[in-house]
Amino acid sequence: MKKTYVIGGVLAFLIAAGGPAQASAGIHWGPVKSAAGHSGHATADVWITDFSAETFVVRGTLSDRDRHSGHCAYVRARFHYAGGGTGWSRPRSTCAAKTPFRLSSDGEIKRVDVRVCLYDRALRKTFKCHADAIKPEIIANWPR
Repeated sequence: MKKTYVIGGVLAFLIAAGGPAQASAGIHWGPVKSAAGHSGHATADVWITDFSAETFVVRGTLSDRDRHSGHCAYVRARFHYAGGGTGWSRPRSTCAAKTPFRLSSDGEIKRVDVRVCLYDRALRKTFKCHADAIKPEIIANWPR
C-alpha cells in the first residue's frame, strides 16, 4: 500500500515540476481527417513529441467514420530525417470507432507528414487520403 502512495506522490511531483511525465504528454496537433468519401471519413487525433527528440513519435486515436462495412480508417507517417532521406512508418488501420496508434521514427527528424485515408478491405487499397505536413516552424509560431 505504501508503494502506491510513494509512486503517486513522485508522479504528482514530476507533473508539477514539468519533468518526464509532462514531456511524455507531447504536443497536441489536433485532428487529421481524410477527404470525405461518399458516406464518411477517417479521423486521427494526433499528438507528437518534440522535434529535438532522438526518436520522434506520432500517437493518438484513429477513428473509422465511414458507414460502409468494408471501409476502414488508415494512418501512416512519412518521416523526413535531419541527416537527409525519408522513411515511412508501418501503417495502422481500424474498422472500430476509436483505436489508439503509435508511429515512431528511426532517428531525429525535421518534418513529418501524417497521412489519413479510408481503406477498402476488399480491394486492399487506400482512397480519399489527406496528409498534414507538421514542421517545427509551424509549432514554434503557435500561441502559448
